[in-house]
Amino acid sequence: MIAGPGLVAANAGNDAAGIATYASAGSQFTYGTLFFMVLVTVALVMVQEMAVRLGAYTGKGLGALIREQFSLRLTALAVACLMLANTGLVVSEFAGIGAAFGLLGVPKWAVIPPAAVLLWALVLFGSYRWAERIFLVFSLAFFAYPVAMVLGHPHWGTVGEHLLVPHVEANKSFILLAVALIGTTVSPYMQFYAAAGVVDRGSKPQDYKLIRADAIIGAVFACLISLTIIIATASAIGGTGPLESAAQAASALRPVAGRGAEVLFALGLLGASALAGAVVPLSASYAVGEAAGVERSVSRSFRDAPLFLGLFTAQIALGAIVALTPVDVIQLLIGTQVLQGLISPIVLVYLLVLTNRRSLLGAAANGPRYRVAATTVVVGVALMSTILLVQTVLGWVGLG
Repeated sequence: MIAGPGLVAANAGNDAAGIATYASAGSQFTYGTLFFMVLVTVALVMVQEMAVRLGAYTGKGLGALIREQFSLRLTALAVACLMLANTGLVVSEFAGIGAAFGLLGVPKWAVIPPAAVLLWALVLFGSYRWAERIFLVFSLAFFAYPVAMVLGHPHWGTVGEHLLVPHVEANKSFILLAVALIGTTVSPYMQFYAAAGVVDRGSKPQDYKLIRADAIIGAVFACLISLTIIIATASAIGGTGPLESAAQAASALRPVAGRGAEVLFALGLLGASALAGAVVPLSASYAVGEAAGVERSVSRSFRDAPLFLGLFTAQIALGAIVALTPVDVIQLLIGTQVLQGLISPIVLVYLLVLTNRRSLLGAAANGPRYRVAATTVVVGVALMSTILLVQTVLGWVGLG
């Protein structure tokens, strides 16, 4: 079966935080970020392909390879970055579940605890293959957004122009959102999960063609969904400024469902949040388990993999508890993506160095052209993150 870790990992990037960020891009800059998203799509395809290639040809996840190929300090840095980014993200997934049901008039305290228990049980008492199938079912919720885009009657000429012609605004708001788009599309946890998922499902080098197809199709599909969210929102509420609530984002679907737009938005938000609510903590558990050199598999029992499943349990519990507090959902979601965008370059450097090493991958290592293209992607992401960081610091000292 082609559909696997690559599709799951890429779709998990279209989580509650991703939907909020893409919708905010449409409401704030209408179609202005579309060309940028085309570039991000190319970056995601390359990054996810490198991650699954590592898993297929080495039989090891990214965390294990970093531990073997780098110093203890650099391994600790990679794991610390992932845990820092994932902590806020897990909270945002459960906040997204609460927001989805909130659109239907159901209080979050009535849905977040049972949702946490269900996601926890899915991983703890199932095999990897079974969990992966459930994750793919969650992905069906994303088809709500292409429908919204088409029936929203966007100006297709303008859409086509912005997909092909670069558009940049030299202000902090645009750069902040651009970094958030990178963070939510090329999230660090996705590379850890994609590589670990390939290993956990028992894939071998001879399976690489199918694994590669899964990674590429998954990345392209996920980014197409992202583009439809931006276009749908831009068509409905473009130019109104940043989003302030999930209900405001739901109005982007009003051309499709009229007064029932909130229900359709809630469906997409719920499916996305549930998918990432399991994948995000799993990625951190894989990374820590690999770095520590202990058993890590969804198919193992708590007795066989106490650190792996214990860390997963702790993240689920923490995310659900914090999400029950009065948090500003939209600000939490977009802020988390900015943090992901700042951390992404660090993780991508590890990924690039590992896939460049012929001593590790042999003939499957990056070729000269691929190496140049991949380096360009990493430098580009790092440059965007650096610009945002500098602007933020200048703002703190009153110079921004």
